[in-house]
Amino acid sequence: MSVRHLKALLQPQDVVLVGGSTRHGSLGAKVLDNLIAGGLAGQITAVNPKPVFRDGVHWTASVEGLEQAPTLAVIVTPPETVAGIIDALGRRGTRVAVVISACTHPDQRQAMLEAAGAHDMRLIGPNSLGVLLPHLHLNASFAARRPLPGRLAFLSQSGALVTAMVEWAADKRVGFSSLISMGDMADVDVGDLVDLYATDPATHAILLYLEGIGDAAKLLSAARAATRVKPVIAIKAGRSQVGAGAARTHSGALAGAYDVCAAALARAGVIVVDSLTDLFDAAQVVTAFRPARCERLAVVTNGGGAGVLAADALARTGGEFARLEEATIARLDPHLPKGWSRANPIDVIGDAKAERFGEATAAALADPGVDAILVVHCPTAVETGTDVAAAVLKAVAEQRRAGAKPVIGCWLGTANAVGVRGQFELAGVPLFDNLDDAVRGFGYLRQATLGRQAVLRAPASVTIPEHDRALARTNIDWARGEGRTMLTAAEARGLLAAYGVPVVPARYAQTASAVTAACHELKPPYAVAVVSPNLPHKSDVGGIAVDLPNADAASLAAETMARRLAHEHPHASLNGFDVTSMVRPQGGTELLVGLADDPSFGPVITVGAGGVAVEVLADRALELPPLDDQLARDMIARTRVSRLLAGYRNVPPADLDSVVRVLNAVSAIACDLPDIVELDINPLIVHAGGAVAIDCRIRISDQPRQSRLAIRPVPSEWAADLVTRDGVALHVRPVVPADETEVADLFAHLAPEDLRFRFLTSLREVGRDRLVPMTQVDYRRTINFLAFAGGKLIATAMLACDADRTRGELAVSVHREWKGKGVSWTLVQHVLHYAKAESIATVESVESADNYAALALEREMGFETVDMSEPGERMVRYKLDSIAA
Repeated sequence: MSVRHLKALLQPQDVVLVGGSTRHGSLGAKVLDNLIAGGLAGQITAVNPKPVFRDGVHWTASVEGLEQAPTLAVIVTPPETVAGIIDALGRRGTRVAVVISACTHPDQRQAMLEAAGAHDMRLIGPNSLGVLLPHLHLNASFAARRPLPGRLAFLSQSGALVTAMVEWAADKRVGFSSLISMGDMADVDVGDLVDLYATDPATHAILLYLEGIGDAAKLLSAARAATRVKPVIAIKAGRSQVGAGAARTHSGALAGAYDVCAAALARAGVIVVDSLTDLFDAAQVVTAFRPARCERLAVVTNGGGAGVLAADALARTGGEFARLEEATIARLDPHLPKGWSRANPIDVIGDAKAERFGEATAAALADPGVDAILVVHCPTAVETGTDVAAAVLKAVAEQRRAGAKPVIGCWLGTANAVGVRGQFELAGVPLFDNLDDAVRGFGYLRQATLGRQAVLRAPASVTIPEHDRALARTNIDWARGEGRTMLTAAEARGLLAAYGVPVVPARYAQTASAVTAACHELKPPYAVAVVSPNLPHKSDVGGIAVDLPNADAASLAAETMARRLAHEHPHASLNGFDVTSMVRPQGGTELLVGLADDPSFGPVITVGAGGVAVEVLADRALELPPLDDQLARDMIARTRVSRLLAGYRNVPPADLDSVVRVLNAVSAIACDLPDIVELDINPLIVHAGGAVAIDCRIRISDQPRQSRLAIRPVPSEWAADLVTRDGVALHVRPVVPADETEVADLFAHLAPEDLRFRFLTSLREVGRDRLVPMTQVDYRRTINFLAFAGGKLIATAMLACDADRTRGELAVSVHREWKGKGVSWTLVQHVLHYAKAESIATVESVESADNYAALALEREMGFETVDMSEPGERMVRYKLDSIAA
């Protein structure tokens, strides 16, 4: 679905409460009481067969009796009546309804959805607590307390948590623009609402409480769009490792549902927190400052111990202490007692008065090596916290004239903080009463910065050798043809090799006696492993023998394993033996690289410490495909084993590039082969000379599957070689972030008039704020086709869709030297074919009224002018059912 019709949630003009009542204790009476107490400026109407007489409330006996279609409907009637009421509201013209009624029976839910679908009506719920818009004085809920107005939108999958949040936030003086209880999300889900509130000017940050994930791809797409313009902060309930017991590989066991969700949200720029307190702490900090570099923290304090504790807490955020410049130290020397540390933390000593705090804060703010400042005040009898706060905030105010740096206050002790809270709120500076929360606040600021960089940065190249998708597909088809879901070791190695992953030399022996012949084709020493579909973890059952010096020892080991398995696991099939050369390079480190399948987010890649103790070590980083080199390097850096890979004592650093290539290969496998459910490379031995996969297990689905990628990769299948009507040969392909320089060069060579036509403004130069959305696109919503002639970029055609992908807006630009040669026509035709294939119903374009060439071309192609209401502009529209596929 989409934000279609949901704008009514942002500015409801009137509300009808179906089931509104005066019966004491009823749900309808409670919601009506809240509506009246809220003070909505628009009309409130109660619909009930029995009269409802309340001051300021209109009453009608039925939906059919409504004078006009209400902007927003709220339903609190018995579940069996809901479908009929929705049908009646839809006939009346209502387009948004909040269903508080439970409607838990599948038949009731289906009837409700069918009734809404017949009238293109959107539903929040069922089983919703309701919606609250404090800044508009709307309380259409049965929450017990009225929330304060503010700038935070809270979207919750738990109604009970909304009531708890209202209680908690009121005591903390935290206000909201909206609180939405999403209920069972039969129609409107969290992705829809994130899209909606991303465009709401009354909302400065979006807070999410998530229990389950519905459409993961839609949520991530919405979050990526939202985090470009405002912070999104989420708490995900449920850290249990759902489904791990059914996993057949280490990767499947290690990829916990909570961790996958957290990694996916972080990829979309969302700040993930652990508690409700953290949710608001993060909101307090990230809404106070614009995203900027936030790695190096300076601490100003009158307590040496507080500085040490801050250092301990800072390590947990990934940030670092700033190194003060000599000029900063020289500036501080006249104001601080002799013997001060002359370093960060800046200890102004316990007898510090307000002036000393102010000077130290000002000096830290002026230091170019400082990204943010934490001011910690320990209460003393020397100076009041109020005076210290005034001096610090004065320094902050003076520095803001030159450009703001984040400043966080920490007045230790509840009473100490309460006395200055008003001063800090007025100054827009976050305040905490304990060190852990204050430093964690800096960590959230750092997360926000990294998250924004994640959705805006141009990724590194993707280094992956040429791969043979057809050969890999053959291995899968062969196993499925035999009724197997586990590939043999040979098949798994063949699949990896097809994607360029180095694998250990190996041979297959069908019997123990055939092991000797297999060894003669390999170099000693050898490893021998049983091949059995019933024993995925061979080492657990004594099914592996290593360091076998010769062929006789290998054959004897195979015979011994066969006897043991026949005795201890008589029901396990023994299909043969996998014989490999032992690979033990000097200083090699064992890694696990894997692929697991998450029910919500689809394929998940994992990397971490490998070997037989992989689950005990539980050292892994998760990421969603597709990867690039930088994402792969970031994954490795998040593991504990990365410190070994960096080298130590006489062990040289490992070849990280080889690990990056393996991770990219696994990413390509995830994108190309959706039938793979789980994949393990364990161990992947990495050393200074490269990496090699020693053992691999791959499990496939029992039936062919469609792609389940939550993040859409570059649709490279839409690259094409085209010829214009004038005979110009074009190579057309989707944009990638690395194209930013070429796109910038193209716009630098557009005539001023063409720039005005493209951006509908008197723009002289296309800055990075416009280039980034054109090159770093979410392919689920946007496509930007680049056209090359002779290897040079000469044109671009961008189609940006609304959230439900039913309508797209087209914008085309052509290099001045290539105009009039049929480039625009050919490029627009390509866009239209893409739109039809993607089921985008209409393509629109807004043109300057004097862009006669574009309007003539579009008219010739079948576009119709649909809107001339804006002076100097024309909107044209193309219906996609009129183009041949």
